[in-house]
Amino acid sequence: MRAGDELPKLTIPITRTLIVAGALASRDYQDVHHDAELARQKGAPDIFMNILTTNGLVGRYITDHFGPTAVLRKVAIRLGAPNYPGDTMVLSGTVTAVDGTTARIRVTGANGLGNHVTGTVTVHLGAAR
Repeated sequence: MRAGDELPKLTIPITRTLIVAGALASRDYQDVHHDAELARQKGAPDIFMNILTTNGLVGRYITDHFGPTAVLRKVAIRLGAPNYPGDTMVLSGTVTAVDGTTARIRVTGANGLGNHVTGTVTVHLGAAR
C-alpha cells in the first residue's frame, strides 16, 4: 500500500430504516431523523441521516477494507448534502500517506445531491501491508 492507492467503492442504499435505526442506535432523538412530517415543517423534504450514522458508515468502510486488525485512530469528517431515503451513497477513498503501519485515507461519500461526507481517516493497520 502506498500514497495514491484507491480503495474499492462501497455503495450504500439510503433507506428510511437505515436513517431511523442509526439515529436510535446513537441516541439521537431529533425529530428530523425519524418523523417526515416534522422534518418537512422544519424545511427538509424528508427525514435525513445524522452525522453519527455517517461516521459509523465511514468507519465501516475503512475497517471492511483493511480487515479485523485495523484500528481507527482519527476520523475527521464534514457533512455536505443530506442523505435522504431513496438515495444511494457511494463511499470512495484514496490513501494520502503511509507511515509504517499507519495510513491516512481521504474519504468521500457522494449521493444524488453531491458530496454527503468528506474527510480523512487515520488507521493503524496492525501489521505492515
